[in-house]
Amino acid sequence: MVGVTTWLAPLLPAVPLAAGLVGLLLPPSPRDHRIGEQRARWAAIALGVAGAAGALLIAVALLTRTDHLVEASSTWVDLGGLRVTLGYRLDGVTVLVATAVAAVALAVQVYSIAYLKRGPHDDVDVDHRYPPYAAQISLFTAAMLVVVVSGDLIMLLVGWEVMGICSYLLIAHDRRLPEAPAAAMKAFLVTRVGDVGFLLGIALLGVSAGSFRITDVLAHNYSTGTLTIACLLLLAGVAGKSAQFPLHTWLPDAMAGPTPISALIHAATMVAAGVYAVARLYPLFERAPVALAVLGVMAAITLLLGAFAATAQDDIKRVLAWSTVSQIGYMTGALAIGAPTAALFHLLTHAAFKALLFLAAGAVIHAVGTTLMSRMGGLRTAMPVTFWCTVIGLGALAGVPPLSGFWSKDGVIATAEAAALDGAGPAPQWVGWLVWLAALLGVAVTAWYATRLLLRTFFGATRIPLAHPHDPPALMRWPVLLLAVPAALLGLAAFWGPFTSRIFAPMTEWELTGFGFSLVHLGPAVLLPLVLLLAGAGVAWAGWRRDPAADPARFLGPLRPVFARAFRLDDVQDALVVRPTIALARVTRTGDERVVDGVVEGSGHAAVEVGGGLAALHRAALPRAAAGVLAGALLIGLAVALIGGAA
Repeated sequence: MVGVTTWLAPLLPAVPLAAGLVGLLLPPSPRDHRIGEQRARWAAIALGVAGAAGALLIAVALLTRTDHLVEASSTWVDLGGLRVTLGYRLDGVTVLVATAVAAVALAVQVYSIAYLKRGPHDDVDVDHRYPPYAAQISLFTAAMLVVVVSGDLIMLLVGWEVMGICSYLLIAHDRRLPEAPAAAMKAFLVTRVGDVGFLLGIALLGVSAGSFRITDVLAHNYSTGTLTIACLLLLAGVAGKSAQFPLHTWLPDAMAGPTPISALIHAATMVAAGVYAVARLYPLFERAPVALAVLGVMAAITLLLGAFAATAQDDIKRVLAWSTVSQIGYMTGALAIGAPTAALFHLLTHAAFKALLFLAAGAVIHAVGTTLMSRMGGLRTAMPVTFWCTVIGLGALAGVPPLSGFWSKDGVIATAEAAALDGAGPAPQWVGWLVWLAALLGVAVTAWYATRLLLRTFFGATRIPLAHPHDPPALMRWPVLLLAVPAALLGLAAFWGPFTSRIFAPMTEWELTGFGFSLVHLGPAVLLPLVLLLAGAGVAWAGWRRDPAADPARFLGPLRPVFARAFRLDDVQDALVVRPTIALARVTRTGDERVVDGVVEGSGHAAVEVGGGLAALHRAALPRAAAGVLAGALLIGLAVALIGGAA
């Protein structure tokens, strides 16, 4: 099985890359554009199946090995002793994350075939741009897999940046929506701000270690100051890619993209990249408590910010988008208190239930033609498959036992409790308190908005005029049903010995969580979150029962517009960053046009005028020209006489 791992590992990113290139290079049919679309679909799906199968084979291969790490590399560039390598670095977590990425991407590809249709007939397409759409999904998947399996920081950076480019293209896919190009540009620019810090952090680590190979970087003995600065710079990139405070504002606006793209970005690729990168380099962060403290503050703010913002949204996709911001806060909080395994376990379960929720929401939007929950309602009987899949997804999101989110979120909360009460872990004890309290409050708020979404969408009287909602067609229904399985059962893997001993072994000796095994004691780490979950869901249900036609969010009172605008942080960012930048650009443009261009163009005009005057003199009549020559000669002679007499 070692040989299987050796030759399959490079194929993990290579297969979706090939699918993307094939999709971009396939020539369109001169007779019928649908022929080219069918080719793109079959290429994307076939190679997507091959990629997912390859990831599963590597996972099986690693189960048979006694060691938990497989890596290989070759020098690509050597710049005066500074090496950049091509290679891979695989362990159990890497393979699980790669499998999740490949599986979600495959589900999105299949789902998109039916989603990007209009009308009752499958041969009518929304637009003729499906081939580049499918190719961009494949390239996006390949870029994320490069981040996952790369054994070198430069190659990781390449995948990191290609993801940003692909996200821009995919968010802006539907060019009929006026907000789509603006949302794509915002996502690209905001994440670029963080990427500058990420690039500088990688450069500092690689130059100090003399190599960008991850093994060499982790083994190098950095000074405390260098390591702290490098980790803080890396966190800037994490804040951008994973939509963490203060660079979180791009993610809700990215809902302008197609719903399958929202599932891909929010579940297993772009927003997960930051969490995975920190876990990949966690031995460095473990030795930089200042960076962990900053990460803990960032995580607590983001967790509650996303949760409260989700309570007041009417757009179903924006509710799920803000819930992603909040759930990523749980993961970064776990990283801050010293539990990278718990963070990655929640990343895996989140990939399953968030992809499920977005694709189920897409089925609802596809059926009713709107994203606004205020125009939905009464869909439970008309869309039973979508309803029960949404129940599973929202239950996992809220942490209802025994669904997957319960086990992974409890691992984070249990770790945070131990860090707060016992002061264990690499971060200061106050960070444990901060993350623990934020996580507990987040449980109640998450249960509230998840219950509100379920009630507003599927219960009560129908508010959909002239619509006949129904469950989605097979190509949309089967990906949703298949994703419901890991969303419901993946958490139980924590009780499987090989999972925790070989594939998902704790990364640090002092890691405090035992995942599901700690739950048999039924201590406060389990009971308190369950009480808060019941309280949050009960309050939302009671408000709905009082008036099923009204929105439970009305009880937020004056806080509702504040939460709906996410505490107006986007407006603050616009006032402090966007507008001054635009004003500076206008001033610079005006100075360039009127001062720089004025000097250049003015000197040119002056030269033309002087030349014109001299040309006019040269064109003088013969008597006047002769008189001028004689006068000049007399002046020269007079000057010579005077100079000679003086000498």
